[in-house]
Amino acid sequence: MILVTGGAGFIGSAVVWELNRRGYEDIIIADHLGTSSKWKNLRALKYSDYIEKDDLLEQILCEDEIYSGLDAVIHMGACSVTTEADCSYLAYNNYEYTKALAGYCIKNNIRFIYASSAATYGDGSYGFQDGLKNLSRLRPLNMYGYSKHMFDLYAEKNKYFDRITGIKFFNVYGPNEYHKGEMSSKIYKAYSEVLITKKIKLFKSYNKKWKDGESVRDFVYVKDCAKILCDILDRKDISGLYNLGSSKARSWNDLAGSVFKSTGIDENIEYFDMPAALRDKYQYFTESDNSNLNDLGLNIRFTSLEEGVDDYIKNYLMKDRHLGD
Repeated sequence: MILVTGGAGFIGSAVVWELNRRGYEDIIIADHLGTSSKWKNLRALKYSDYIEKDDLLEQILCEDEIYSGLDAVIHMGACSVTTEADCSYLAYNNYEYTKALAGYCIKNNIRFIYASSAATYGDGSYGFQDGLKNLSRLRPLNMYGYSKHMFDLYAEKNKYFDRITGIKFFNVYGPNEYHKGEMSSKIYKAYSEVLITKKIKLFKSYNKKWKDGESVRDFVYVKDCAKILCDILDRKDISGLYNLGSSKARSWNDLAGSVFKSTGIDENIEYFDMPAALRDKYQYFTESDNSNLNDLGLNIRFTSLEEGVDDYIKNYLMKDRHLGD
């Protein structure tokens, strides 16, 4: 039995979709559906039970017998709103919750894989190499990134990384992110922009080293993330802290060009002022160093930005489909 927290969310539902493709159906999904539309991500998935995340933590801490057959926990659940201002909420939801689940899994010899974030790298002053070498030197730029970093540091201090696996996701995009609103990828937003206005708006640069639209991100397709995470799950010998990005940084202008090409609309980019609150926290460069991930011997092939955008737009957005539909 596998427990997937955040299993109705963006990456979590993609992981359940990939597990289904591999024949896994004895899956418990934990999430908080609330009033969002992410329940639609569940419709095509096969799983044995659903539980609200607050009930899960209570049951786990009480060691409810329904979890006695648990083989693995894939912990994708978190508040991923990078602008969230309630630091106490982030500390509880992203840090304390993860501590509780990890402690339960270690105590009961259950595989534990959790989502960290590339936001932990901050401005990239110490590079983007995964593993533990520079972990204590990293300085995240927002509380979301720090809430993820808090658990990474806790796990290192308590020597958990020889028994658990952390994944630092970079800029993930693809099907099933439709409920995320402002936190959805620029590709999803740009598709709607193009249909309505025939143009895509990008931030102006406030760093002299980067021209407008030329700052870069490591964009990674959610299908690739789901496959690699499940490959790691299948390898019981894998533990540690790893990056999960394409390891090929691409510009926002490249992204916009891919959206225009896939929609068949002539390129028209407009640059606008970045909100003042973001200017000191903005990352102009992220690129995953996958050295440690590559050393695992997994058969990894990352979808190019152009291929991923084309698949996402033509096979999902244009058809209003979710994974598995």
